[in-house]
Amino acid sequence: MATRPAWTIREGAIVSRDFDFFWNGGFALSQKQKNIRNLHQAIEQATGGNALEVSSKSHIELGRRLSAFSLKLNNVYLENIFQSSKKYENGGPYIDLLGVEPKDAKRDERHRTSGKLLAFVKDGIEWPLEPKTAFYDYLYIMAVIENFGYDLDLSAYSWFTDNIEFNPQKSINCQARSTAIYKLLQEKKMFDAINDKYSWKEFHRKYIT
Repeated sequence: MATRPAWTIREGAIVSRDFDFFWNGGFALSQKQKNIRNLHQAIEQATGGNALEVSSKSHIELGRRLSAFSLKLNNVYLENIFQSSKKYENGGPYIDLLGVEPKDAKRDERHRTSGKLLAFVKDGIEWPLEPKTAFYDYLYIMAVIENFGYDLDLSAYSWFTDNIEFNPQKSINCQARSTAIYKLLQEKKMFDAINDKYSWKEFHRKYIT
């Protein structure tokens, strides 16, 4: 058995819930997609809701297209933008990461050897580490808007997962959470909250739990 989180909108805010499901070992895509289906079955049985896997391993095309390794912002992969924006106490931002493969940008050894993460810097604007995930969510929402506009239809899904790539013990940013936030912005008609970092931080503090 395994436990993974999923995100949904409840009472006008983003919340997460953990679900237990049967885990299939192995690294093959088929095994990973079995795990995704098992998690989604557990979600449906517990809540009656449909889930969308948001990752490169999703068995649904929309979920693969919404992966941070597929989305681009200004013709640069979202993952590269995020990793290249990190400012550490002993280096960064490492702008050269904009030009490598997304997985290489994430795995670059300088993320481990540059000391404590201090902030994110994009277009000369420095973003603090708090609220947690606010900067990543900002980039993600901007990329979804650029690629899909403001009317991406997610009405068939009430839950969002990133079953394989996201480990809550090792990471806090999650494209499934970010997708749920996009849907919340739609429902609240609050896309203007993304216009600057201050309004975005306030939105994040109020609606992302």
